[in-house]
Amino acid sequence: MLEKRDFYINGQWVAPIDGTDHHVIDPSTEEPTTIISLGGKADADAAVAAAKAALSGWMATPVADRIALVEKLIEVYQARAEDMAAAMSAEMGAPIDMSRSQQVGAGTYHLQNFIRAAKEFEFSRPLGDHAPNDRIIYEAVGVAALITPWNWPMNQVTLKVGAAAIAGCTMVLKPSEESPLNAMIFAEMMDEAGFPAGVFNMVNGDGPGVGTALSGHPDVDMVSFTGSSRAGKLISKNAAETLKRVHLELGGKGANVIFDDADDKAVKRGVLHMMNNTGQSCNAPSRMLVQRGKYDAAVEEAAAVAGKVTVGPASEEGRHIGPVVNEVQWTKIQDLIQKGIDEGAKLVAGGPGRPEGFNKGFYVRPTVFADVNNEMTIAREEIFGPVLSIIPFDTEEEAVEIANDTPYGLTNYVQTQDGARRNRIATQLRSGMVEMNGTSRAAGAPFGGMKQSGNGREGGIWGIEDFLEVKAVSGWAAE
Repeated sequence: MLEKRDFYINGQWVAPIDGTDHHVIDPSTEEPTTIISLGGKADADAAVAAAKAALSGWMATPVADRIALVEKLIEVYQARAEDMAAAMSAEMGAPIDMSRSQQVGAGTYHLQNFIRAAKEFEFSRPLGDHAPNDRIIYEAVGVAALITPWNWPMNQVTLKVGAAAIAGCTMVLKPSEESPLNAMIFAEMMDEAGFPAGVFNMVNGDGPGVGTALSGHPDVDMVSFTGSSRAGKLISKNAAETLKRVHLELGGKGANVIFDDADDKAVKRGVLHMMNNTGQSCNAPSRMLVQRGKYDAAVEEAAAVAGKVTVGPASEEGRHIGPVVNEVQWTKIQDLIQKGIDEGAKLVAGGPGRPEGFNKGFYVRPTVFADVNNEMTIAREEIFGPVLSIIPFDTEEEAVEIANDTPYGLTNYVQTQDGARRNRIATQLRSGMVEMNGTSRAAGAPFGGMKQSGNGREGGIWGIEDFLEVKAVSGWAAE
């Protein structure tokens, strides 16, 4: 495992100014896997100062050169893929095969999509034929604070760093203290790729310390945060004093609407999607809405599918799911499973406690509740574990009403062979994304939500635009 390192600021690894030691716990064993330093306000200030000093030079760097550095980063990233996979597996519990394919693979995927989008994007363009002397210029927002979560570490780091780098922003990354090792490897990659000193900086810390210092810092022009809605609200309040841009990717409580005419694999697909990454995904289809004619069969099938989902250590190869990230999350999930039982939902798979054969590690039984109604706690709160709630409905109108009856609005799912109905429902669902019949969003499609799932969009050209200001110039001289 990675040896203890400090912070990456202004192109160098530096010791913390006011750091404290922090043990990173392997959730499969509950044992420390390494020790890092958590910084404080002085460390955040040093990183922001480095980013601010580098901003003018990086903004003036031709876009083609910025793109070329991201292309070099992909080469370095791919060469270090196994190191990255091992780090994420040990620190947040992704099974090693899943870590190699999905967790590491997400980073390559997003960086490649940014490069494709950037090469087609006009950073300076005419307003229109009616105004030959007016110009629209897209330029960097400025210094960006990037605060990333533990559940999909490289997915979120690359979505933010790749877009910010191409846009011309300088940045300070604060990864989650639960999964910091991947970010430290990533900082090594940025250094090896040749990004100029100060363009990318990385400081480990927790939310109340470094997170608060960055979101309220007067020299930070933008905060891009992925995490809980609770933390997103606190960041927004803290950032409001300096009127900086705040980009939030928050929680979800996705509805997976399965009609009577859904394809034969719809239920199985929905259960396995829910259990992927041990349910620790903001876009998980955690509410399965099933039309009455298919309901009993769907409940039986969902229970059977969940019963075949195996649980095991993250270090072992295979298609099992691993533990959840820590004891706090494990306890929260157990409390919510018990809440589901207490409120009268029908437990058809899994339940409280660790799976059979485990007396250590933050393992959760793949759990399915049937006969849930949308007022139950398990249908309202984001559980962030392998727990599925099945809710019956009768009509299309009722399905849309239930799906939209949530404070969240990230991803919803629709399963029906009726094309007109699919299209009709997609326009009625209040979510930033709708995926239908198992079709994933295409490369470069925007990721983001509505309501308490946040604002802004990540990925492709929309992700780059989130880090850009729009400048209108009149009197532009003909070239």
